[in-house]
Amino acid sequence: MRSFVIAVAVLAFAAAFAEAGVLVQDAPSCPEQHGVQAYAHPESCNLFFLCTNGTLTVETCENGLLFDGKGNVHNHCNYNWAVDCGHRKADLSPISSPGCEYQFGIYPDGSACSVHYIKCSFGEPIPNQCEPGLVYDERIHGCNWPDLLLETCNPEAVVGFKCPTKVPSHSPAAKFWPYPRFAVPGDCHRLITCVNGYPRLITCGEGKVLDESTLTCEEPEHVPHCANRIRK
Repeated sequence: MRSFVIAVAVLAFAAAFAEAGVLVQDAPSCPEQHGVQAYAHPESCNLFFLCTNGTLTVETCENGLLFDGKGNVHNHCNYNWAVDCGHRKADLSPISSPGCEYQFGIYPDGSACSVHYIKCSFGEPIPNQCEPGLVYDERIHGCNWPDLLLETCNPEAVVGFKCPTKVPSHSPAAKFWPYPRFAVPGDCHRLITCVNGYPRLITCGEGKVLDESTLTCEEPEHVPHCANRIRK
């Protein structure tokens, strides 16, 4: 019931601002009087209302960011490519600086297949690196398996492994055919899975290690020689 009342109050709150000539000082009070809440502006995707313990301010997302009520890249705003503005208008004019199209954004580090990418914050390009076995995928603005970018990437070069066309029938790898698995020499935390003939480097879940006899990730007490290599 309380959530319904708040939802109605938020709608009334936004509707009041949608009326021409309404200023902050003339606006209705915040729907909630305690804590911090952010609400969408009814017309602009670049703006939002921020209520801090009942005090109202109108905030502007940094260049390259928009408001959707979900993101928190900076000050409750999200990357513009991740936001559905609906009927709200968005100003996507870039404010560029060396290495950054927008003041906030994620960009490839060159045109070639790369494990590196650039994250811009306040117009400053900050180098970042994908997790081992992954490369930057501009389509999703994040890291991805290299076998999903075959036009630009060579998965074998990225992972450092070539998938065999056959495996011994009674080997642990054969149990997972057509996606055979292989241990990574000297690495207790990862394994390689071949997908459609291309390698993917898989990391075991937190606190688990690879049992090379079964090629599955297990609790460390079941893999004694890896027990002292737990990641913290």
